[in-house]
Amino acid sequence: MDLEKTSTRDGPRDGRKVFLKSGTCSRTFFHILNREFGNIKPIEERASDTLAGGIMQEGHQCGMLWGASLAVGAEAHRRFENPDQAIAVAILSTQKMMESFKEREGTINCHEITHCDFSNNLSMAKYFVSGRFLHCYNLAQHWAPEAVNAALKGLSDDSTYPSDTCLSCATEVAKKMGASEEESIMVAGFAGGLGLSGGGCGALAAAIWLKSLKWCNDVPKKMAMNNPHAQETLSTFYQLTHSELLCSKITGRKFETISAHTRYIQNAGCAQLIQNLAHIK
Repeated sequence: MDLEKTSTRDGPRDGRKVFLKSGTCSRTFFHILNREFGNIKPIEERASDTLAGGIMQEGHQCGMLWGASLAVGAEAHRRFENPDQAIAVAILSTQKMMESFKEREGTINCHEITHCDFSNNLSMAKYFVSGRFLHCYNLAQHWAPEAVNAALKGLSDDSTYPSDTCLSCATEVAKKMGASEEESIMVAGFAGGLGLSGGGCGALAAAIWLKSLKWCNDVPKKMAMNNPHAQETLSTFYQLTHSELLCSKITGRKFETISAHTRYIQNAGCAQLIQNLAHIK
C-alpha cells in the first residue's frame, strides 16, 4: 500500500490500511498526522512503536494518542519559532485530540479499550480470538479524521496560546538527552502524563522514544517495540519509582494548567527523576 499523502477535506479515511501497514497504533497515528501536515519522518515513526499498548504495552494511554502527540509536536515546531509557544501549542493540541478520543471511546487507556494484558500470553490469545483486536483497527479508521480535525483546531486556535514561559517535563528530559530542538518540541505534548492528564509518565515516554530513535538509526527496518534500549529504560524507571508509572501518583498531583506544570518544573519538581532518566546508559 502506498502511504503517500492522500488527505481529504474531511480527513483521512484509510486508518485500517495504515494500521495494517504500520503494525502499531502509535506509529499509525504518528504517520497519519505527519502525512496530513506534509512532514516525512519514517525513522521517528518507527521509533514510536515503543509507545504502543500504552507505553511498552503497559496498558496506559492508548498508543494512538502518543503517536498523534508526537506529530502535533513536530508541526508546532515547524509553525512557531518561539519554543515556549511551540511547547504550549503541542500540549494544547494534544489535549484537543484526547478530548476527541475520549468522546468517541469513553476512555483514553489502552487496557480499558483492549481488555488485554499484553504481558500475559493467555490474555493476548483472548484478545485476538475474541476479535477485540478488530475494535482497535476500526477505531483507527473512525478516529483518524477526527484526530486530524482536533489537531488542526489545537494548532490554529491562537486565542489559547499563552505568552509566558512554558515548560514540559518531557522536553526537559529530551534536552538533557541531547535531543535536537525539533525532537524536544515533538515530545512536549507528553507533559504531565500526556496533555496534563496525569496518566503514564510523559518524561518516561519521551526517554523511551528517544532511546528507540537512536536504536532505529543504528538498526534499520526492524520493529522497535522490544528494542533493548527501551526495555532498559522502562526497567530502570520502575526501580526509580518503586514500580509506579502514573504521573499523578509520582507527583502527588494533577496539573490543571500549563502554568501550573511549568511552575512545578521551575521549582525542581521531578528534577531527580528527569536527571536519572536522561542518563540511563
